[in-house]
Amino acid sequence: MSDPGRTTPPPRQPEWHLVVPVKAPSVGKSRLARDLDRIGLGADHEEISRALAKDTLAAACRTVGARCVVLVTSDGSAAEEWSAQGVAVVPDPGLGLNAAISLGLAAVTAGSPVAALLGDLPALTPPDLQQALAAAEMHEQSFVPDAGGEGTVMRAAVGGRFRPHFGPGSADLHEEAGATRLGLDLPRLRTDVDDVASLARALRLGVGSATTAAVRGLDLLGWAHAGHGPRL
Repeated sequence: MSDPGRTTPPPRQPEWHLVVPVKAPSVGKSRLARDLDRIGLGADHEEISRALAKDTLAAACRTVGARCVVLVTSDGSAAEEWSAQGVAVVPDPGLGLNAAISLGLAAVTAGSPVAALLGDLPALTPPDLQQALAAAEMHEQSFVPDAGGEGTVMRAAVGGRFRPHFGPGSADLHEEAGATRLGLDLPRLRTDVDDVASLARALRLGVGSATTAAVRGLDLLGWAHAGHGPRL
């Protein structure tokens, strides 16, 4: 017989861990660098690349807490900055994106809910990420496709591990591996930045403070609307 004077505590929410791979700015975002050079806006692609990662990591830390974020990177300055904030840092040996994610996954306590998140989501906000993680809690294995539906921005597992298949055609590869596709209406999460067109889309959604500062003075939205890029 239950005690009417006692209340049942709400079920404990799973403590998600997030693995975020970030390339060093000198070697990352090559397509973005080529685009910026081609359109001649005088932008520093390394500064922008660094800012994309900073805004993504900031959103991740505000969502799950810094101690539940694992940064995989070969960028010494980023490693030092985020380690000082409580983020776990795993050195990236430069064997590719999926190898980096796998190293990050290995650093998470076995059995913990874990998600791999791309490091170039400057429009991401904690409410969007929290909504995606809540949806992922309903499935043993899941993923969130990018805006185009072919790539992947987040791959998640509840109480287990997974083999990441990020890269061209990753959405189909993750689905074939048994992960549930989460077609969420979350454009801030699903807009990763690979080139100037996707950067312009992210800017239209609204980006974090680091990316805002990095592109200050560059009229990328004007460039796109003038017919030099895709209509937004």
